Amino acid sequence: MKKIFVAFVAFVALCACNGEKKDLAYRGLSMALPFQTFIDSLEGRGFAVDSAKTDSDFQMVVMGSDAVRYRLVIAQKDGQVAALQENWNLQSNDSTRELWQQMRDDFEKELGAWPNMPKHGDDHKIAKFESDGGFITLTLENTYRPTLTVRYDRK
Repeated sequence: MKKIFVAFVAFVALCACNGEKKDLAYRGLSMALPFQTFIDSLEGRGFAVDSAKTDSDFQMVVMGSDAVRYRLVIAQKDGQVAALQENWNLQSNDSTRELWQQMRDDFEKELGAWPNMPKHGDDHKIAKFESDGGFITLTLENTYRPTLTVRYDRK
């Protein structure tokens, strides 16, 4: 009876550990933070709100920084970060392909999972990762103007 009790307690503890929901993080910053706190934290990292591209009620905020080669578009819902997208500004198709592959490999290591690859050509690639807290979609489009986007969506 004692062994059954110990096994039951171990099972309950294992279920409790697996039941914890991990929040999606953007470059070490939890996306579970309140929206304004998240924006303030990004401003502390050197990003500034682009008021010309941000809507007046702050449902979608565009931010940029001179230190990086991408802009952020952040959407909120009910005071929480709902989605975030990096839009990279790169000059050549080769640089976007290299960066896409590097980021894909980094997400594989970080999340410990293989991506779903609905598109996998030379000029158009999509890698979709799923984590406990949400989804990360890495999209490469090398047509007339190379584009690379990374989108974080919370569950």
